Amino acid sequence: MQDSILSLVTFTPALAALILAVFLRGDDEHAQRNAKWVAMFATCATFLASLFILFRFDPLNTGFQFIEEAEWLLGLQYKMGIDGISVLFVMLTTFMMPLVIWASWDVTERVKEYMIAFLLLETLMLGVFCALDLVLFYLFFEAGLIPMFLIIGIWGGKNRIYASFKFFLYTFLGSVLMLVAMVGMFVEAGTTDIEQLLNHQFGSETFSLLGIQIVGGMQTLLFLAFFASFAVKMPMWPVHTWLPDAHVQAPTAGSVVLAAILLKMGGYGFLRFSIPMFPIGSDVMTPLVLWMSAIAIVYTSLVALVQEDMKKLIAYSSVAHMGFVTMGIFAGNQQGIDGAIFQMLSHGFISGALFLCVGVIYDRMHTREIDAYGGLVNRMPAYALIFMLFTMANVGLPGTSGFVGEFLTLMAVFQVNTWVALVATSGVVFSAAYALWLYRRVVMGDLIKESLKSIGDMTRREKAIFAPLVVMTILLGVYPAMALDIIGPTVAQLVDNYQTALSVSEQATRLAMN
Repeated sequence: MQDSILSLVTFTPALAALILAVFLRGDDEHAQRNAKWVAMFATCATFLASLFILFRFDPLNTGFQFIEEAEWLLGLQYKMGIDGISVLFVMLTTFMMPLVIWASWDVTERVKEYMIAFLLLETLMLGVFCALDLVLFYLFFEAGLIPMFLIIGIWGGKNRIYASFKFFLYTFLGSVLMLVAMVGMFVEAGTTDIEQLLNHQFGSETFSLLGIQIVGGMQTLLFLAFFASFAVKMPMWPVHTWLPDAHVQAPTAGSVVLAAILLKMGGYGFLRFSIPMFPIGSDVMTPLVLWMSAIAIVYTSLVALVQEDMKKLIAYSSVAHMGFVTMGIFAGNQQGIDGAIFQMLSHGFISGALFLCVGVIYDRMHTREIDAYGGLVNRMPAYALIFMLFTMANVGLPGTSGFVGEFLTLMAVFQVNTWVALVATSGVVFSAAYALWLYRRVVMGDLIKESLKSIGDMTRREKAIFAPLVVMTILLGVYPAMALDIIGPTVAQLVDNYQTALSVSEQATRLAMN
């Protein structure tokens, strides 16, 4: 079983989707219930199987584990494996998906197709984190657009068609350059095996292109090509504008998956490809990325302050928090990359929970306008408590997981660029402003709106959905070593290789000058 556990975990949801597509007939209440239970069983089984991976994973082994290899298409390899960086993203995905299915229990329109879309999406997301072949990675990475495109376009809001096409075009066009870069990497290295590519030294000699001096040479060009894809997927400022529209129009479960997992693919791409494969190119572009991240934190926080739609406010908050991730990654030190990975995991729980919080009251009132609410604490005390916890976690309150990631990344960036750290820290203040402003407007005060006076508190099912998210947010906040001990050795190896590559390049430059 251990020899094929990654394939088992990755493709179990797709198998369930195939079963639904082939064997489930009709759209009556009985068929809808069966579709939901098949999806729930498949996602829970996938999570339980992934626990086997976590328990058997050796954090001290900095190489890839659970490797699976087989001949595939046109001489290409089907190769899967995980390391300390990817294992927790696999766990985040399998942990969140049962909650996403459970949160979709009230869906009544085209339920079978809805469940199939989410099951296929889970397989494709897991494939991204497990693939150890360039072509395989690209197929998983791009194919994941299709289920999310359908989820937004079919089950979304009034402007769902516009939002779904904007989402697809932004993310797809960015990935075209990455595909070109992958072809170039294959031509030079003669392989698509990611393990072998990590040990390949791509050219870093400065050359002239169209009259422009390309410092870092081929590495810089390859970095920029991958950056075009990963920056959109994160999304980074200024290519973030697709995200608020996608979040606002997506159904609640779609927003949860988008925020909790899909955005993390960009950060994972930087860690898997940009930093280890193009260290010189990454170093050349680091000042630009750091300042883009700092601007994103401040700018999107200020934009969040003036939003009238709850989902849009939380979407801009996600862009700001992803700014901390890119800052930490390109700080290029242990604290920064540890903090970036931790921030992505933490953001997965917190932002997913915040979108679920919006979904709870949207299901009752069918509006996300902030002005439509107020005084909910008088009718929904349990909701007010849970919403407060995740609002505080989003701000970065010590004792919650939101604090650890931000603190580590800011400490790391301070060692690299004090001004960037200073600007980014001001974003923490702005995040407190918009988060507390939202909470006060929606939850606090007197209950004066007639439409809210009959609103009911959270059901047992809704409380049960939030319970695991509450546990993980607090547990990671008070015991961050639970995650940091797993990722630490692999990150240390990554940082060591990165710094060594920079030192060798610097010595070569000095010798050339002498």
